[in-house]
Amino acid sequence: MLSHRVMSAPDQPKPASTSTVAANTAAVLSFDDPGDFARASQGLIATHDTGRIAVGDHLVWDVSRHDFLRTDEPAPDTVHPGLWRQGKLNAIHGLFEVAENVWQARGYDLSNITFLAGDHGWVIIDPLTTAPTAKACLDLANVTLGERPVTAVIYTHSHVDHFGGVLGVTSPEAVDAGDVRIIAPDGFMHEVVGENVIAGPIMGRRAAYQFGPFLPPGPQGQVDDGLGQAIPLWLSGLIGPTETVVETGEELVIDGIRVVFQNTPDAEAPAEMNFHFPDMGLLCMAENCSHNLHNLYPIRGAQTRNALAWSKYIHEALEMWGGNTHTMFASHHWPRFGADDVSKFLRLQRDVYRWMHDQTMRLANKGHVPTEIAAELHLPAEFADESHVQGYYGTVSHNVRSVYNRYLGWYDGNPANLNPLPPVDAGGRYVQAMGGAEAVIANAQKAFDHGEYRWAAELLNHLVFADPKNQRARLLQADTLEQLGYQAESGTWRNAYLTGAQELRHGSPNNPLAVGRHLLVAATAEQLFDLVGVRFDPTSWSGGELTLNWHFTDLDEHHVLGIGRSAIYHAPDQTSADAAASLTLDRLAFQRLMADTTSLDAEVAAGAIAVDGDTSVVGDFVEALEVFRSSGLIEP
Repeated sequence: MLSHRVMSAPDQPKPASTSTVAANTAAVLSFDDPGDFARASQGLIATHDTGRIAVGDHLVWDVSRHDFLRTDEPAPDTVHPGLWRQGKLNAIHGLFEVAENVWQARGYDLSNITFLAGDHGWVIIDPLTTAPTAKACLDLANVTLGERPVTAVIYTHSHVDHFGGVLGVTSPEAVDAGDVRIIAPDGFMHEVVGENVIAGPIMGRRAAYQFGPFLPPGPQGQVDDGLGQAIPLWLSGLIGPTETVVETGEELVIDGIRVVFQNTPDAEAPAEMNFHFPDMGLLCMAENCSHNLHNLYPIRGAQTRNALAWSKYIHEALEMWGGNTHTMFASHHWPRFGADDVSKFLRLQRDVYRWMHDQTMRLANKGHVPTEIAAELHLPAEFADESHVQGYYGTVSHNVRSVYNRYLGWYDGNPANLNPLPPVDAGGRYVQAMGGAEAVIANAQKAFDHGEYRWAAELLNHLVFADPKNQRARLLQADTLEQLGYQAESGTWRNAYLTGAQELRHGSPNNPLAVGRHLLVAATAEQLFDLVGVRFDPTSWSGGELTLNWHFTDLDEHHVLGIGRSAIYHAPDQTSADAAASLTLDRLAFQRLMADTTSLDAEVAAGAIAVDGDTSVVGDFVEALEVFRSSGLIEP
């Protein structure tokens, strides 16, 4: 079928092509029953009074932005019908009773916040992504259910949407005073710093593609993120845990509530835990189970997840607690009610991750490369009638490639792919080999007109990298990515395609989402030195080999930082007699310096840092630390 192109402004979104209409019309849903809508609405007792959450003039969250989903209209031509249905489910918002003395606020952040009434106050599970959204949900619970102090916070895992709003529900002072317990899985702080600080700048850049915060909500823009409606537009914070759970079977009594934990490292997150409330018949599956196929690798970037372990953890939870679970809830989406429904849900979740693992490695061991495996594997028929294993967030396509990568790495075994040219060099040579820019555009236009969007995108990608200022190529590539986005079942794939189209047409947005910077406050000194190593640019350093002593007054810790051979090294609990300089400071001053919110001279002048020795050497080293800025896919 030929794809028509409706005439409109070249740099504006286009309608669905005839090929896209045909593809979305063919996407028949075999699970369009009212069961999910009943579960997602069950127990609703209150909603936020306006649905608008703001800090001053800055709007953090606005329920009304997705009112287009709160209608009885069928999916428009520009949205995959499965994603449209998922968006309508995620648009159901409010405070819901999950079980006796247990409530969830859903629809005011990407994730859920759960409130349990303890003997003396609230036990909170997962305080969302940002303080404003977490505070708004706590206020809603207090107004609706009666005000209680917060006595404990449980972080289910190390992803920012499950701890980043903690400053909206408690304070460091309350935690330090022992009034509030913070409980997290083993390895939590290590993984938080590794993901959000060490890789924070690039992950923040890629997260803008995955979640689409700069896309306008609507049928031609951001519809839903699959895992939740959208991400709130505010910074995240962190208070470090006061207790960690190490062993499966460990039991804690938290404000009078008995909780038994299951440690699940390297499943949905490197540090994560499920837990059961034996006196309530209640199970929390954290983010190891959700109402969509999850990621084995999120396209924002992260460590590849262990699908085999993930499946086994779900089976272990069934074995441990299936006989005493009447209600199951999680960190995203809506609960499951009734023992039989919970058991059926968990079994299918278990099986889909095991299927992806086993079948990927079966084909890999036959010699198939990742792209071939992704093209061959599709969800079997026995998964087709259940919505909670559909690819609204993760996809079979990129998940199976992730299984391959976990075992075998990025190399597919073909020597031609062992040392390929980088995109700009390869792009120029491909364009030349294809007969020049005009020939590439002509071939890409032909592919576009026939609805062959993946091939058109591949052709144009070479030209855009070879000549980023070629406006015809940029606009045709934008149109191409847009149609791929309209056809995407996955909310994250849709966001990535449409964000790419937006940047090709208008350039890169000024990304205000400074991932990681505001989490430094909870980092240890050793973790901060790890960040120093990532920022160190040896080409900007001419000071040779030397050492610097660091004394942190608030921690009463001594550290040595060594510089040389194009790398740094760190030695805790040491002082070097040969150091070029010794710095005395507290951890907050070091954090400010590492966050690039101040300068060495300013901190010295303010008395926050004292330097004994060669101050100029210290200044030269600070100048050699890279300042990471957000940048576009292809700058126009």
